[in-house]
Amino acid sequence: MRVALVHDYLNQYGGAERVLEVLCEIFPDAPIYTLIYDERMTGGVFHGREIHTSFLQKLPFARRHHRIFPLLMPLAVEQFDLSYFDVVLSVSASFTKGVITKPQTKHINYCLTPTRFLWDDSHRYIEEFRYPWPIKKLVPFFITYLRIWDKEAALRVDKFVAISSFVKSRIKKYYDGDAEVIYPPVDAHKYHISSEVGDYFLMVGRLVPYKRFDLAVKVFNAIGKPLKIVGDGPEHKRLEKTAKPNIEFLGLVSDYKMPELYAHAQAVIFPQEEDFGIVPLESMSSGRPVIAYRGGGALETILENQTGIFFDDQTEISLAQAIGRHYQTHWDPSVIRTHALKFDKGVFKTKIVDMVNAL
Repeated sequence: MRVALVHDYLNQYGGAERVLEVLCEIFPDAPIYTLIYDERMTGGVFHGREIHTSFLQKLPFARRHHRIFPLLMPLAVEQFDLSYFDVVLSVSASFTKGVITKPQTKHINYCLTPTRFLWDDSHRYIEEFRYPWPIKKLVPFFITYLRIWDKEAALRVDKFVAISSFVKSRIKKYYDGDAEVIYPPVDAHKYHISSEVGDYFLMVGRLVPYKRFDLAVKVFNAIGKPLKIVGDGPEHKRLEKTAKPNIEFLGLVSDYKMPELYAHAQAVIFPQEEDFGIVPLESMSSGRPVIAYRGGGALETILENQTGIFFDDQTEISLAQAIGRHYQTHWDPSVIRTHALKFDKGVFKTKIVDMVNAL
């Protein structure tokens, strides 16, 4: 069976790229097709793979600022020649669901989310669009065009696989399609339980507005507990200016150091709504609970009062109260880790292989 892997953009290393990395383990001979590729920004994880890029790869600034080329992406993704393959497996949060395949080729789309900036996040996208106002005024028009293309592109998919039931419901709403749910892989065996727990709380992720690092900074400024923040992003400098000395910004941390940070944390703070959320499962794989906003994929991975605590509103008082409840709850690290093992990458691999073999 000839398999091709398709990915939106390979210019960072995050949750989507971790999914692709595991798919590469399952299909070691499968080539990768992607709009743009930056080996350094992906940490060399895909070094040695056969990688095909689009014409965007040659455009100035595209590898660093691909978001300024949305109108070119439908054209770019439609130019991939996938006629040789029996199965095309795309990992997409935006454009690569729109690849064109032969009638006999099965196209499986592992859907991270229906394109957020075109659908339920479109108004916020327009508000945060950081370009001169004449260009900003045109944004709604090209979003309308891209919505039409996105809806048509979804019809080219033979089978949708959603990363969560939350995403499955969004696929139904925006694409009127059904989807099977296969949770993303977590390498749970990289993490371990420690008998020694520190006094700090932990946050991990890209420092962007929707992840609500600002909410956690305000709360920890007020309560004075130690908070370590792992990650980088456009909000870094602004957050650092407002943070008190009890909040430590660690920047990007290597994978081999992360298990220790998780294992010794009081808990991980997760105040955003995510389509799934790998960070809570990495924390739980380390036997540490999660204090999470009650929404999105966290509802599918966290067992309330067993592996974590939910707070209902993205407000300072709601998060502060949840932190208080954390100290009043008895946590069993072995129970927490056992739950996380249900999401281990071995489970993911088995389900993907069974699905492809059933085609």
